[in-house]
Formats: sequence, structure tokens, C-alpha cells
Amino acid sequence: MLNHSAKRYWLVLFSNIVIILLVIYISLTNGIFDITVQDVLKTLLRMDPVPEHDLVILDFRLPRIVIAALVGFGLGVAGATIQGISRNGLADPGILGINAGAGAMIVIFMLFFGGHRIAENDWLSILAMPLFGWVGGLGAALLIYLFARQNGHLDTQRLILVGIAAGAGFGALSLYLSLKMNPQDFEMATVWLMGSIWNANWQYVVAVFPWMILLVPIIISKAYILDLFQLGEEHAKGLGVSTEKEKNLLLLASIGIVSACVSVAGNIGFVGLIAPHIAKRLVGVHHQRIIPVSGTIGMLLVVVSDFIAKTVFAPVELSVGIVIAIIGIPYFVYLLFKTKV
Repeated sequence: MLNHSAKRYWLVLFSNIVIILLVIYISLTNGIFDITVQDVLKTLLRMDPVPEHDLVILDFRLPRIVIAALVGFGLGVAGATIQGISRNGLADPGILGINAGAGAMIVIFMLFFGGHRIAENDWLSILAMPLFGWVGGLGAALLIYLFARQNGHLDTQRLILVGIAAGAGFGALSLYLSLKMNPQDFEMATVWLMGSIWNANWQYVVAVFPWMILLVPIIISKAYILDLFQLGEEHAKGLGVSTEKEKNLLLLASIGIVSACVSVAGNIGFVGLIAPHIAKRLVGVHHQRIIPVSGTIGMLLVVVSDFIAKTVFAPVELSVGIVIAIIGIPYFVYLLFKTKV
């Protein structure tokens, strides 16, 4: 029989999935052009399809929802992993500058290869963007590691300060480079940098999905290592863990996930900060449970925020990054005072 904590974990996970499906249903059926559930089912099952419904559901709403779900799940998993590696509750891909580093490299890609090719759904450009983002995210992580290490060890206090500085620097670089673009590419880069999935399509899904399939299982398989890291690096070494090797593997996997998310949705912050904290409150401190729950909470955050972004001020649309920031900034300040960093 399952013990109480296991029952609680499965209950939380099941509840999150049910709420996500409910939000997806609301997002599919509501908007400027309302569609009934019957019409949605007919369109998805290809029963007496209507061109207008095909356009709204299959070309606009469904790929956008899928991208929001994938990005939210990826950022939630990466956030939980990075907090586990650093043993710092304020660590987050956005706050540590990894998002900004990946974003800066993708802006360079847009500058030299043309953002119009992405807007025109050029397959090669869309598939290449996550690779460029991965290089930028890796560069940011290496820079942060270089300056946050003290006496051969990673200083978790310095990590946040260095990460914020690196994020500001990469953000300034992205802005400077975007000013060198032609007006069309500049507009696209600006909207993208604020965190937006308005232009989501099935090509974007194909670009990000393999990264999730490959890297998320690696992180979940190493969840017990993250638990051992919480005992301290010396204790983990004493238990036979090759700490540097495991840190590097987990960090590379996290950066890959974040870079893929940034490449299709721009710089969406705070998801990787909020989701792991909520997950820990709900299911405890074991990463085998934290990581999946954090992923589903991140998924829920981004899907809900995207629905709010596209409907509250319709026909004007907010960037999903702005909506999440409205939630995330007060929570970050709360955590900042709570942990007294």
C-alpha cells in the first residue's frame, strides 16, 4: 500500500493535470471567436471539419497551448534542478542570467540570419535556434560559475548576485544588438524578448519537443543525486557521488531545456523560481517528486498566464512574460526577505 506522502504526491500530480486540462479546455473554446466543445471535438476528430474552426483551433490556439505547456513544464523542471544544484531557493534560470544568455545568442542569430526567416517558418532556422540558445545559456552559466566560485567551491550567496549582474549584462547586449536590426526584425525581437508565444506554430513544437524528450528523463533519473546535494557537497562526496561530474551533467541538461524554451517563447522569467517552491510545499523535499510536480505547476502557470494575456485586454494582447512577472516579482521579493540574502 502507498504511504501518506506517496498518496499526497499522486493526488497533487493528478489534481494539477486535471486543472491543466480544464484550463486547456477554456483556452480552446474561449477568445475573440468562441467555439463550442462539440465543434472542438469535431475538429480534432476530423468529423465534418469546418475551415474556420480548423484555422482557429489547429493553426492558432492548439499549437499555442502546446508550446505554453511545454515551455512551462521545461522551465519548472529546470528551475527545480538549478535550485537543487545550488542549494539556493532564489536560484532560477531567469534570475541567474541563463535565460538572458540564451536570449542574447538568439538575438545574434536573428541579426545575422534574419528574423524574417523565422517569421516565415523556415524549418532550418527554427530548428537551429535552440542550438544557438544552448550555446548562449552555456556561456552564461560558465561565466556565472567562474565568478561565483570561492576557494574552489560554489558560493550560493555570490551565485545570485553574479547571476543578476550577468542577466543585466546579457539583456543590455540583446537590446543593443536589436537596435542594429531592420524595423521588421527589431519589432519581432522586441516582442520575443519580453516573453511571447503569440506566433507559436507546429514547427516550434517540433523544435522544442525533442529537447524535452531527451533531457527531462536524464534529470528525473538523477533526482536522488539532487537529494544528496542537499546534505552538502562534502557529505555527497563521502557517499560516493562524483559531485562535479553530476553538477555539470545536470546543469547542461537544465541549460538545454531552458535554451529550447527561450528559443520558442522568449525570455519568460520567474516560472523556474515559483514552481519549485510551490512543489516543495505540496509534496515535500524529495526531488523524485518535486521535479514532476514543479513541471506541472510551471505548465499550469504559463498556460493560465497565456490565456490571461490574450483575453483580458482583447483585441490588444499582452506578452505572457509580463503577466508572469506581475505574479513573480512580488513572490521574489517575499523570498528575498524570507531568506535574508
